[in-house]
Amino acid sequence: MNDSRGSTEHRSLDMTQIMKLLPHRYPFLLVDKIIEMDGDKSAVGIKNVTYNEHFFQGHFPSHPVMPGVLLIEGMAQTAGALCVANLEESYEPNLVYFMGIDRARFRRPVMPGDTVYYHMTKVRNRGRVWRFKGEAKVDGRIVAESEISAMIVETE
Repeated sequence: MNDSRGSTEHRSLDMTQIMKLLPHRYPFLLVDKIIEMDGDKSAVGIKNVTYNEHFFQGHFPSHPVMPGVLLIEGMAQTAGALCVANLEESYEPNLVYFMGIDRARFRRPVMPGDTVYYHMTKVRNRGRVWRFKGEAKVDGRIVAESEISAMIVETE
């Protein structure tokens, strides 16, 4: 199957497939690859953080740290790709909107050279509304965690 939607057989997604599922583009696409998917239940996305990231110019030039809100966004993008990948092939989603961010915690700074693993697990979904629990990890250690809810919406 060429399309990455409608099949639970897909175990990973490359950048090209992710960009078919999500509207985000550089510099705001914060997932480089989905390395594991289990149907619509869970996914693991990765982000290779480099010193050339645009946000390091101002956060902070003498001590570059990836903003925590972007870690949450990376988790949400991983979950969004999982949601859309599991919709019917005929459905063309327009946008995925955040509805809520709960229990967000930031444990350790993420710096250039780190690879962030976004571990997302579905808590539930009803129709086009999804809720996920997520952890962002670097070297197996939790750097951020959150519960997020989002809705797939159609625009005109």
